[in-house]
Amino acid sequence: MSNFIPLISVIMPVHNAGRYLAEAVASILCQNNISFELILVDDHSTDHAIKNLPDKLLKNCRLKIYSSAGRGVVAAMKTGYLHARGRYIARMDADDISLPDRLSEQYKYLQQHPEIGIAGAQVKIFSQSGIEQGFTLYEEWLNQLCSPEDIERELFIESPIPNPTAFFRREVYEKLNGYQDPEWAEDYDMWLRAHALGVKMGKPKGVLLHWREHDKRLTHCDSRYDNKLFMQAKVYYLSRSHYLQQRKAIIWGTGPVGVYIHDILLKNNIEVEAFIDVNPRRIGGVKRSLPVLHFTEINQYTNNRDDALLIIGAVGARGARSEMRQALLEMGKEEGIDFLFAA
Repeated sequence: MSNFIPLISVIMPVHNAGRYLAEAVASILCQNNISFELILVDDHSTDHAIKNLPDKLLKNCRLKIYSSAGRGVVAAMKTGYLHARGRYIARMDADDISLPDRLSEQYKYLQQHPEIGIAGAQVKIFSQSGIEQGFTLYEEWLNQLCSPEDIERELFIESPIPNPTAFFRREVYEKLNGYQDPEWAEDYDMWLRAHALGVKMGKPKGVLLHWREHDKRLTHCDSRYDNKLFMQAKVYYLSRSHYLQQRKAIIWGTGPVGVYIHDILLKNNIEVEAFIDVNPRRIGGVKRSLPVLHFTEINQYTNNRDDALLIIGAVGARGARSEMRQALLEMGKEEGIDFLFAA
């Protein structure tokens, strides 16, 4: 083994990445002005894409190839980490494209922000078949979450760090014991655990990764990315967070999302006091044996800061979150203290 100690170890799990692999590997090996190694971990591929990589990539001294000791992306990450020598640990997927300054910009960002433990990056989602509006809106949402405060505010809505952009201080990665293998998505679990341990996350400005959308992405093929499991993950960590310490909840939303969040909160020993809705046909009724209030009735439950309930926004309809936020702010409520969103 060479005595060269890289600054950054990039770990890339690979399982049948096919025609996308060479471009992903090349995008890392062409990084500008930074010391790194690329650790490619074969997760029992059968498509021969690794051995068919161009010679100029296979002969690059910064590329190391190992076979995963287990199965699945988490086991591959653990194998990669065993061989990682860098002071920083970066994640990369086998079907995406890192722009040439990705690693140097993320490293510079962490140097400029010593309080931040994990850097993500802004992304451009692309596909050979074109991008649907939902992905365009998701990209816009992701890319506006750059400061630690923005990420913390929206953490329980969706995963705020695109996994292939993750860039960790090594001591933070070790503090988190790397990626774990829960029943839900391992990347969202990582960010929720990081938040629970007080690790701050942020992103430098500017797109640093092209995130490929295709029908064989893990998010489309792995049951752990099911929406109900995402909700279970966020409620599991929310119920154990300071937001709900010795507090009850009020859920704004009586649709399927709100009701499911109610049910999971109860399973996690969090009491729910009431539901909120704006539909006149639902106001004054009951849901799960609880009263359904108009949002203007909130103050009777939340005026006393010492024992105020946490308002949880749980309406998934497009545009609803901004309207709910505006209404609550106009009532003098403070986001992150009096209310937060889980949809």
